[in-house]
Amino acid sequence: MRPIKDRTFAMLLIVPAAILVFGIVLFPLLQTFWYTFQNMDITSSSYGETAGLENYKQLLGDQGFWETVGRTAYFTGFSLFLQLSLGILIALLLNEDLRGKTFLRSIFIIPWAVPTIVNGAMWKWIYHPEYGALNAFLNQIGLIDEYRSWLSDPTVAIHMVMFADSWKMIPLVTIFMLASLQMANKSVYEAAMLDGAGVLKRFYHLTLPYLKPTILVVLVMRTMDLFKVFDIIYATTRGGPANGTLTLTYEAYLTSFVEVNYSKGATISYLIAFMVALLTFVYVKTLKKGEE
Repeated sequence: MRPIKDRTFAMLLIVPAAILVFGIVLFPLLQTFWYTFQNMDITSSSYGETAGLENYKQLLGDQGFWETVGRTAYFTGFSLFLQLSLGILIALLLNEDLRGKTFLRSIFIIPWAVPTIVNGAMWKWIYHPEYGALNAFLNQIGLIDEYRSWLSDPTVAIHMVMFADSWKMIPLVTIFMLASLQMANKSVYEAAMLDGAGVLKRFYHLTLPYLKPTILVVLVMRTMDLFKVFDIIYATTRGGPANGTLTLTYEAYLTSFVEVNYSKGATISYLIAFMVALLTFVYVKTLKKGEE
């Protein structure tokens, strides 16, 4: 009888946490999923009626939605390339026997510790067309003759936001890569150097295999974050100019809380989740094939 009592006691301990998880996580997820099959547009005369797959059909047939998907994919891909390449490069430098490397490693994480909304406000000031630090610096070194409005051109603005986000996240990627490099077998590198292997050969045949598992973790983690990027957009451009920095998550926010069309906003959110899951699956399969 005692095992049954123990099991009952264990269940009693789990139930409050389970109720909390259901109330905070599962219930909103299920309700949002239900919204995707309803007409939850407050401005519509058919509000509250069942829509079936109509929300998905309208969204997938909307050219503007696919433009936003492409913009989000570009933002994700370019930022990933920038953060991974610079993160690995800086990690390789910090892994060397440099003077003051402990101090450098300590302060390098500071940008990541800055809250994203503060980071966005700081970069918005740096990009300011009249008194921004970027204009002042470029003007002083002679690269520009007059101050420019970096966030008023759609093509330029999206890259400026990428740089602002990368400034914050590159330190985190670097720490991940540096931790992997610290676990590498130094004797293997010494043997490769004695055999005449150059820097590039050592990097390709020794360093990259060590980093592959970490690269996978960073790819999955950063893809999820970047594909649903919101806060840095909100803090800098609010999706402008001319929708030049409008991403999927920001569009879901505008649709749900500005246009008060909860069904369309919920549909966008679930399509984001599907795309992120698909990308994650592709990453894992590709890297596993590479290891085989």
